[in-house]
Amino acid sequence: MAKHRIYTMSFGSVYPHYIAKAEKKGRSKREVDKIIRWLTGYSQRQLRTRIDNGTDLETFFADAPELNPNRELITGLICGVRVEEIEDPLMREVRYLDKLIDELARGRSMEKILRTPS
Repeated sequence: MAKHRIYTMSFGSVYPHYIAKAEKKGRSKREVDKIIRWLTGYSQRQLRTRIDNGTDLETFFADAPELNPNRELITGLICGVRVEEIEDPLMREVRYLDKLIDELARGRSMEKILRTPS
């Protein structure tokens, strides 16, 4: 079975869209980076390297230093699909990030976006 084409896209080509979506709604690049670092465990320097060197999304998530265990607290709809019901583990990771950026653009506070167990 062929890989979904999103997996072969470079993270650096998707990243500006995350920034644009956030900034259009008055949020910042710094907040987008914080979300990505929270989700993946990349440092700011590591993140910048991944953006600059053309790392594809599959590798970006596969090489993430420490995927946040609280990411499983991310629920709800993204692109009409419940993120918690996505079976493909890589697609779920991609959609977790999409969901967090959506929440940022919708004005949700960073404290709520960066989930912690209650």
